Amino acid sequence: MNAAVDPMVARAADREADRLVRRHAELVKRIAYHLCARLPPSVEVDDLIQAGMLGLLEAAAHFTEGKGATFETYAGIRIRGAMIDALRKLDWAPRSVHRRAREVAQAIRDIERDTGSEARPGDIAAKLGIDLDAYHRIVQDSVSCQLASLEDLGGTDSADEGPDPFREVADLGFRAALTRAIAGLPERERLLMALYYQEEMNLKEIGLVLGVTESRVSQLHGQAVTRLKARLADWRDSAGSREA
Repeated sequence: MNAAVDPMVARAADREADRLVRRHAELVKRIAYHLCARLPPSVEVDDLIQAGMLGLLEAAAHFTEGKGATFETYAGIRIRGAMIDALRKLDWAPRSVHRRAREVAQAIRDIERDTGSEARPGDIAAKLGIDLDAYHRIVQDSVSCQLASLEDLGGTDSADEGPDPFREVADLGFRAALTRAIAGLPERERLLMALYYQEEMNLKEIGLVLGVTESRVSQLHGQAVTRLKARLADWRDSAGSREA
């Protein structure tokens, strides 16, 4: 039999959750605007904020102190996840974009496996039988559909396929694999990812740091995300083999 919950304890828990929500409401807006900046114009930032607030409420209700993560870190994952779930339900990404993104990722895997070195854009385009401009369009389109989220890199392109991204973020094996994959990126791509995800700089600001145009930063970002997905696919395959 479950013990009855002390009403005073319950009220104290509710007050603490309410305090956490009020204190971190700006975190929702920051994440929403950061996501919206790299999504199609049809996506409204207010919709992201609404979804993110639900994620924040859920985080505040379930957070437990002393488990190694700060509330802001924990809430950030839940907020982004809630926004990503809401965007996936919109189903605005054409299937052809996902298909082409998978083809690029597979080409990267094949080239790097065969050569033992990083796949260069020209090599990838040649393997796919397309020109370089077409390749850059594919990676730019695909990174928008992937929501350009590190938390989502280990998942699949469909909300109905594969493991839940929250479980993968919590999984130490995935995080270690992601860390290794980022460390193995070409230097410029590695710097771009740090500026984009850790410093939360926008594409224009990163362009000033790297000395390239905003359009070139967008190309590099798409290429880095696609390369990471390709490399993490190998980790998922090996993890699946170990579980079998």
